[in-house]
Amino acid sequence: MTKLNPISAAELKRRLDSGDAVLIDIRESDEHAREHILGARLAPLSAIDTHDFDREHSKVAVFHCKSGMRTQANAAQLLARGFRQAYFLDGGIEAWKAAGFGVHTNVKAPLEIMRQVQITAGLLILTGVVLGWFVNPVFYALSAFVGAGLTFAGATGWCGMALMLKAMPWNRASVRA
Repeated sequence: MTKLNPISAAELKRRLDSGDAVLIDIRESDEHAREHILGARLAPLSAIDTHDFDREHSKVAVFHCKSGMRTQANAAQLLARGFRQAYFLDGGIEAWKAAGFGVHTNVKAPLEIMRQVQITAGLLILTGVVLGWFVNPVFYALSAFVGAGLTFAGATGWCGMALMLKAMPWNRASVRA
């Protein structure tokens, strides 16, 4: 079996209330710090361990991310965690909120690193285009450089901009907290 079955937010809520399920947030810690479902256990996909849930294998596992896409794309890895039954929250945390169930939100936590990358890359590309148009065409190279960096990050999974942004003071403070 390499496919997780979907579970609705309402059914998940019922199972959590009865104590029959464990909810596992596979997003990264910066995403979880900004917003998470109360009671969800954080086990980032990048660092999930085989023994993270040894005492809970008798429960139904429900994995979730923001929309459900990341969870489904990594179903085989999540199914290998040894649960008797495993599901994914259909629609992720967004569906949970849409169903009217509460989440813990920390608006003081920095934006997720990938959103920071998107904003920074977008601004750099826009700056390169505007400067190239109005000042000197050589500034188009800035847009090309950022585009090449994004392509490299997508192809390899290594993003230098994300590493630089993680080192920024506003992100380091949240890691220590």
